[in-house]
Amino acid sequence: MLGTTGYIALFMVGYFWLLRHPMFPVTVIPLTSLDRLISFQPWSVGLYASLWLYISLVPMLLYSLRELLFYLREVTFLSLSGFAIFFFWPTAIPKPDIDWAQYPSIEFLKSVDASGNACPSLHVAFAVLTGIWLYRLLKQLGAPAILRILNGCWCVGIIYSTLATKQHVAIDMEMGVVLGLSVTILHPLVLPRPRILHGEHE
Repeated sequence: MLGTTGYIALFMVGYFWLLRHPMFPVTVIPLTSLDRLISFQPWSVGLYASLWLYISLVPMLLYSLRELLFYLREVTFLSLSGFAIFFFWPTAIPKPDIDWAQYPSIEFLKSVDASGNACPSLHVAFAVLTGIWLYRLLKQLGAPAILRILNGCWCVGIIYSTLATKQHVAIDMEMGVVLGLSVTILHPLVLPRPRILHGEHE
């Protein structure tokens, strides 16, 4: 728990430094038809914030130090890849025509996490990576299929919330999915756990 908290704190330091100190002109990501299709939904802020609980589930289910180090390598690679993109290509989303004062929870989110460092959406990338890891771990543990289905629904819900809160636009979301999938493809997920034979570790 302490390790996860410390890692997230370090991530936030790097994220917000890049957000507030762009080195190059900021590109505004255009809207698409999907952005116009998905309307603003204030309730979705709960789903958006739930990412931090969601990603903490993976370290809780890891079996060994080897698995933990493997997982840390993936999330670090994802973070540094995103930071490199944000450094050389800072982006933002168009300002929505919404009075945030009418939605205090969203207004707080906007005040803390301005609509920069937009593309790719690391919120989406981490959700995708977490969803894949949880699927693998739940399958390894022989968890009921309903838990794997709920995991997929939670992942999709977080991705949806990035558009419904108007924190990101569709292009950010799509690039976040690509980044999350790319990291897992570059780092194979199969880490065999020791089998138990006659009460002893093989």
